[in-house]
Amino acid sequence: MRHAMFWLIVATTAVFALLPAIGGDVGLRESLFLAAIAIILASNLNLMIGYTGYVNFGNIVFFGLGGYFGVWLSAVKGWPLLAAVPAAGVAVSAVALLFGLGILRLRGAYFALATIGINEAVQALVSNLDVWGGSTGIYLSLASYQSLGGARQALWIVYFLVVAVMAASLFLSWRIRNSKFGLGLFAIREDEDAAAVLGVRPATYKAAIYSISGFLPAAAGALFFFKNGVIQPDQAFDLTLSTEAIVMLMLGGQGSVVGAALGAFLYEQFRGYLLTSPMFSDFHLVVAGLLLLLIVLFVPGGLMGWLTQRWPWMRGKLQ
Repeated sequence: MRHAMFWLIVATTAVFALLPAIGGDVGLRESLFLAAIAIILASNLNLMIGYTGYVNFGNIVFFGLGGYFGVWLSAVKGWPLLAAVPAAGVAVSAVALLFGLGILRLRGAYFALATIGINEAVQALVSNLDVWGGSTGIYLSLASYQSLGGARQALWIVYFLVVAVMAASLFLSWRIRNSKFGLGLFAIREDEDAAAVLGVRPATYKAAIYSISGFLPAAAGALFFFKNGVIQPDQAFDLTLSTEAIVMLMLGGQGSVVGAALGAFLYEQFRGYLLTSPMFSDFHLVVAGLLLLLIVLFVPGGLMGWLTQRWPWMRGKLQ
């Protein structure tokens, strides 16, 4: 509790929770809702790319599977939302562990391609599962929101739950970064073979972090699609979101807790401007690709890397 990062996470969570609630500003709530989702995705992607050095292009599979599990449990099976969301996280973490034990034997580009393949395979599988609505997906009725006090009240409840998941993502990322487990992940990132010689078990560490990185995005997916009232395969497993999550992480600075969150927030605001702009609405992905290229060429450490170079004292305070 004496560390600056702890209080920064608390302050960020408080701002997200209180700003829309004070004035009942629905527009601000929706903007911060998308920003919180972006922070969750970028922070958990950081566990793989920033900490372990394994580029996961298909991380959106956790978000989509969590959405399907959560919506199915709450809308079809009648589970309370507070039970369906963690259950979705646990289920997806278990699936991620099975995937990880297989594909984490691969390295570099082969691993990255395998993650894309998993996402496409899961999307094809879900599209043919009748229990999950096949290609048409699952639609929620208004009755699904009655237990939360109706649709209007449910929107606020889901928002606060997403903010809580965001806070958990930031805290988890920070604690792992400063743990013995985190040091093992960083050792794998720097030199996996040398890490193994020094006593780190790469297969166990990689499978564990791959599974962990799926839990909170799955919970976020369950809340996101419950709020939307519909989930379909092409929306749940959209690779564009995976690519944008990588841009967010690179923008803020991979390996940094603050960097992942800052990059996600700034990119989401920038993306919102582009999508509502008559001139750039159809070219936001082009702009995202150009932004990623500029970051890699001129600021490879992202915003946090640039800031800590200018003000070294920040390196110990803001991780």
